[in-house]
Amino acid sequence: MPLTSDSPTSRTPVQRKPFRLFKMLLGAACACSCLTSYAFLNQATKPQSDAADNSGINPHPIHLTLPQANPLSAVAQLGKSLFFDPMLSGSGRQSCSSCHSPAYGYNPPNALTVQKGGKDLHHAGYRPPLSLAYLYRQPPFSIGPDAADNDVAPDLNAIATSVRGDSRATKQAGVTPAAPAMVAQGGLFWDGRADSLQRQAYLPLLNPVEMANASIDEVANKLVHSRYRPSFTLLFGPGIVNDPQQLVSEAMFAIGRFQIEDPSFHPFTSKYDAWLQGQARLTPAELRGLLAFNDPKKGNCAGCHLSQPSRDGLPPLFTDTQYEALGVPRNTTLVLNRDAHYYDLGICGPFRKDLAQQTQYCGMFLTPTLRNVDKRAVFFHNGAYHTLTQVMDFYNLRSVAPEKIYPHDANGKLALYNDIPAAYQGNVDTTDAPFDRHVGDPPPLTAQDIQDIITFLHTLDDGYLPEKKKPSDTVHASQ
Repeated sequence: MPLTSDSPTSRTPVQRKPFRLFKMLLGAACACSCLTSYAFLNQATKPQSDAADNSGINPHPIHLTLPQANPLSAVAQLGKSLFFDPMLSGSGRQSCSSCHSPAYGYNPPNALTVQKGGKDLHHAGYRPPLSLAYLYRQPPFSIGPDAADNDVAPDLNAIATSVRGDSRATKQAGVTPAAPAMVAQGGLFWDGRADSLQRQAYLPLLNPVEMANASIDEVANKLVHSRYRPSFTLLFGPGIVNDPQQLVSEAMFAIGRFQIEDPSFHPFTSKYDAWLQGQARLTPAELRGLLAFNDPKKGNCAGCHLSQPSRDGLPPLFTDTQYEALGVPRNTTLVLNRDAHYYDLGICGPFRKDLAQQTQYCGMFLTPTLRNVDKRAVFFHNGAYHTLTQVMDFYNLRSVAPEKIYPHDANGKLALYNDIPAAYQGNVDTTDAPFDRHVGDPPPLTAQDIQDIITFLHTLDDGYLPEKKKPSDTVHASQ
């Protein structure tokens, strides 16, 4: 089941848990760490210049606060079984893991731009699925410095309208914004329209290009006649099988619990995590890549993909969970893009409906984590690129040599930002590095910088086995 569904809002609303429970499920109490990471310029992320004799050892190791690994609850065990079972799909051949493989960091296990679904598994999806890993601290969608701590969902349109004229926050790696910015942040899917993993699991069920069920009653009927019926009655009471809406809701809740509880969704076993804790050496190329990644005058990658641990030792998620209009070139291979008048505008539609009138967000999409980015084969919301080198070239050349990024139209004019209507192209980020340069300026990154950053990104893959320490490798923060 492609849980990063980008289908229109379901025709049958799921029975939601209270808003406070959404925040508990998503670990929203940790959400502020994504913002305070800007302020926490830990010495551990100043490599090479003060690394012990350039040995690659972190001279200021820290203790990371990692999620506890406990046995799965009964609900999460049920969710695990459902996650890998194709029974919930209309075709009977597609499970959650079909598009979110554990072996690929819960990314798709193939290089398709979009995944195939539907009753016959021949229908192309709308957007490339995002990874399901590292969502345990993802807060619900909000507009402002932090989500409100109450049981009532905020009026997003009222908030968005009130800040329509505010200037956007400047993002600079390692620098705290001057004031808390009223920015769009949090939520799940590329447009943030799901506020819980439960809701995220629910939305694909009726999408004709994904799970392709005819109705929620059809899904419930499958569950009632499945091997899971005894588990549902034991966990939720015998009456659950007589309430299709609640039965499906609890099934999706179980899948969400599996993603929260199972360590495979947030293992923090990358080489970078080991390096932060003084348990690994970075190579010279990896150290150079980390420097360029964090340098606001070069990659400035850490301006959005936060690389700093939080003040209380939470490991970085390599995302600020905010939204950007990057102006990625149009992908003409997408089925929906065959219509020249069709545009995917992210927060303001077409799949998200509630903020359609807030045009200041048109063209904005979620900043995804870079953890396990090596295990992806498709990048950006429209799958415009298939290699990290292409992604880096886009960031490096979009502002200084746009003719290398965008096509020319029928009149020979450069089609700048050609996947966003002209009326909304003012939303595209032209202020944050590396997009603050002008046509003809030298690119901020050299070919060596790009290769080094990509080499550093390899250190974000989970599954690294730490080296055995030698006594001489032990470095204390007090030294």
